[in-house]
Amino acid sequence: MSAPRGSAVYTHGHHESVLRSHTWRTAENSAGYLLGALEPGMRILDVGCGPGTITADLAERVPGGHVTGLDRAPAILAQARATARQRGLAAVDFTAGDVHALGFPDDTFCVVHAHQVLQHVGDPVGALREMRRVTRPGGLIAVRDSDYAAMTWYPASPGLDDWLDLYRRVARANGGEPDAGRRLKSWALAAGMADVRATSSTWTFSTPDERAWWSGLWADRTVASSSAERAVDGGFTTRAGLRAVADAWREWGARDDGWFSVLHGEILCRKEA
Repeated sequence: MSAPRGSAVYTHGHHESVLRSHTWRTAENSAGYLLGALEPGMRILDVGCGPGTITADLAERVPGGHVTGLDRAPAILAQARATARQRGLAAVDFTAGDVHALGFPDDTFCVVHAHQVLQHVGDPVGALREMRRVTRPGGLIAVRDSDYAAMTWYPASPGLDDWLDLYRRVARANGGEPDAGRRLKSWALAAGMADVRATSSTWTFSTPDERAWWSGLWADRTVASSSAERAVDGGFTTRAGLRAVADAWREWGARDDGWFSVLHGEILCRKEA
């Protein structure tokens, strides 16, 4: 059964295999399109902050400023707070909240940032309107999302084809849009943003260590995360089908010629002064 529009289920959940990838993310590998626009003293909202690694990086890049990390899952915020403490960051705080209804006054932040968020929400245009609302005039809304249909790999693998088809069907049934990257500019324009700069960038996994890490986390995620439960409970596949996909991931990861690229769409929108 599909989720109603305006509400969505976070497909991945917070299994260890999911957090393995989330804690790998940095401002450099996940928000490079934004970094040149950051300045000391800025106040930033990081929507969908997860375990807080990007949040902490952003805080280090705006000395004298302040960063608020927000996530819909309160349980993950304890890890985010620990990340900030370990890095000695005082000008960071974390709160639970929903991007569709942000609990902040109008014109609060210099930058509102969201990484891998809009693909999981029920109303991405409404979410962008809300992000714009809490951004100060002249401030920036910065969004980056992967595009599953544009992911590509070598060598060919029927098992990975099955993984991609399965993931996209489950994500859409949960109320999200897995091919969000290509849609970000369109969503921003629909949200009333006039000054929109759209770019793209990739993650690529090809060295032995990169292949082992990427294939391992996806193999584990396929059989053990919340997405596995939703795939089986929703009638999209069976436990045997999930194991076959996980095996395909490990087989790909063991290939010396293995290569995988993740395309991301990015938008940097400046709110009118």
